[in-house]
Amino acid sequence: MKTYEPTAPRRVAFLGLGVMGGPMAAHLAAAGHAVTVYNRTSAKAQAWVAESGGASAGTPRAAAEGAEFVFACVGNDDDLRAVTLGDEGAFAGMAPGAIFVDHTTASADVARELHAAGLQRGIHFIDAPVSGGQAGAVNGLLTVMCGGDAAPFEAMKPVAMAFSRAVTLLGPSGAGQLAKMVNQICIAGLVQGLSEAIAFGQKAGLDMTAVLDVIGKGAAQSWQMDNRGKTMVDNRFDFGFAVDWMRKDLGLVLDEARRNGAKLPVTALVDQFYADVQGLGGGRWDTSSLIKRLR
Repeated sequence: MKTYEPTAPRRVAFLGLGVMGGPMAAHLAAAGHAVTVYNRTSAKAQAWVAESGGASAGTPRAAAEGAEFVFACVGNDDDLRAVTLGDEGAFAGMAPGAIFVDHTTASADVARELHAAGLQRGIHFIDAPVSGGQAGAVNGLLTVMCGGDAAPFEAMKPVAMAFSRAVTLLGPSGAGQLAKMVNQICIAGLVQGLSEAIAFGQKAGLDMTAVLDVIGKGAAQSWQMDNRGKTMVDNRFDFGFAVDWMRKDLGLVLDEARRNGAKLPVTALVDQFYADVQGLGGGRWDTSSLIKRLR
C-alpha cells in the first residue's frame, strides 16, 4: 500500500483522467489534498469524484481557479495547448504564483512555449513527464523527470510525491521532455533485443521461462525482462502502455534528433517495427508485442 509523506494539504487541480491521470489524481486526494478534476469527457470526471472525492469542473479554467498547483496528463502537444491556452484554458484561471505541472509526454518545444506563456501571466510551468506505466500510476510509484525553474519545482515536489517514487529536476524548461525521450530510446532498444532473444530461444527449442529465470540473475537483467519477458513467452500483450502511444513518443524523439543532429539508427528501425505491429492490428497491444512480428 502506498504511504504518503507528510505535507500540508493543498488546493490542486488535475486535468486529464486517463489510465495515468486518473490514478495520479486519486493519489493526490488520498494524500489529503483538495482536488478538482477536469476531463474532456465529463462523465469520466464525475465517476472519478464518486470514487475518490473532491470536485469536478466543466472547463480547465474552472478547475484551475484557486488552485495552487495544476497538474495535467493529456495526449499530445495539441491537447496540452487546448487545456492551457485560450479563454477557457487553465492559464486563464490561475492566480499569479500558481504552478502548472505537465505530466504529458510532449515535445520540448511546447514545454518551452508554455513556460514562456506562463511567465507572461506571472505563473510557473514545469514539464514533468513520467515513467513507470499504468502500474506505476496505480501504485503511486512513478519516476518524474522535470524541466523548469528551481523554486517552483521545490514547491511542487512534495505534492507530486503522492504518486511518485522520485521527482527530479534535470535542467531548464524542456529538460524533462528531453529526458523522457532518452528513456523511450532505451526502452525501444531493450524491448527489441528481448524480443529477438526470446524468439531465437524458442526457435532453438529452449524452455524460455527457465532461460529467463537464469539470465535474469546476470548481466542481461532489465526491468523489461523481469516484467515482460515471461508474458512475451506466453503471447500476452495487455499490460498498459500501447504501441500507438510508443509510436507517438518515438515520433517526438526522431523529430528532436533531426533538430539536434543525434544519430538514432536503432530507434528509427524499431519505430518501423512498431509500425509493422500496428499493421498486424496491434496498435493497442503493449510495447512488448514487438515479438509478434518475429513469430
